[in-house]
Amino acid sequence: MKKPTTLFSTLGKIEGLTIAAVLVVLFGAFMIAAPRVFLGYQIYGAFLQTVPPELVLAVGLTLVITAGEIDLSFPAVVAFSGFLFAWGFSHVGSSLVGLLIALAGGGLVGYLNGFLVARLRVPSIMATLASQFFWYGVTILLAGGLQYNMPQLQSDPIHTILTGRLFGVVPTEAFWSLGITVLFWFILNRHVFGEAIMFIGDNPNVARVMGIRVEATRIKLFTVMGVLAAVAGLLLTSEMNVFFPTQGEGFLLSVMAAVFIGGTSIAGGVGLIAGTFFGAYIIGSLQAGVVASGIGGYWVQLVEGVVMAASVVLNIVIGEGRFGRLSRALRRWTTAPDAQSSPEGSE
Repeated sequence: MKKPTTLFSTLGKIEGLTIAAVLVVLFGAFMIAAPRVFLGYQIYGAFLQTVPPELVLAVGLTLVITAGEIDLSFPAVVAFSGFLFAWGFSHVGSSLVGLLIALAGGGLVGYLNGFLVARLRVPSIMATLASQFFWYGVTILLAGGLQYNMPQLQSDPIHTILTGRLFGVVPTEAFWSLGITVLFWFILNRHVFGEAIMFIGDNPNVARVMGIRVEATRIKLFTVMGVLAAVAGLLLTSEMNVFFPTQGEGFLLSVMAAVFIGGTSIAGGVGLIAGTFFGAYIIGSLQAGVVASGIGGYWVQLVEGVVMAASVVLNIVIGEGRFGRLSRALRRWTTAPDAQSSPEGSE
């Protein structure tokens, strides 16, 4: 017997719609609680400036988790690639050279992570955790524990391309992060590489039987993650015109939260890039919104936790079609008792 479809079950099949609705409701609540801040455009410009590096990282991590793996090294890659960019700009005198070696450095770290995981069979959580400590250490040693101030970078074309202001208002990094999101949505959902990632995350043994080169795909996957972490490092360093050795710290939990809020399965096999996009903006706007609403002290983290948990639960409930069953149950409970039973004396 075919199950009846409901509006909620139909809408739940649209990728990212649930989390987009949560983001809209969240902004609506902030507009009511802090109208002076959230009814102006400045706060949204700030979000378009601060969220893109984390969004780029979250897109890459979505692919990794979809394959049933994890990467804990990307905060260190952000710092390492930022150092390479700053070194190339300051010592070679070319921002383009700095950009290229930063991307190459991120790709190298990702390749080494993939080699450890795919070829040497080291669990990804251990391989990338060790990698994080190692590359943070390398970055601090190479930088001598010092930061690089690059005020002259602001007049460089690379700065304008990466983190300039379109029409003098909209940060260009917002467009870079959006373009990366769209690109990898198509790769994950419309390309053989994305199909291989989902098959490996679901069952790597079955993937091998189907002819997928599991080890090679994993190496490519971690390499892509390393390059995306380098892009995030470039955006961060270019926006601030400063490199500091620990600039990737604090990204780990927020990026992971964005991925899981977006609906990507921790067990692998299911990845939702669109959900990650909206999840990143939920995470990126929560603290500023809660503080602007006048909630202070320990309530900030409590409210953030409630919103995150509610987002995940709502995504699961609607995504699995349980919202439709719940709504039908509510209709039965609210139906008048005399409408449910046959009238007396009808015989």
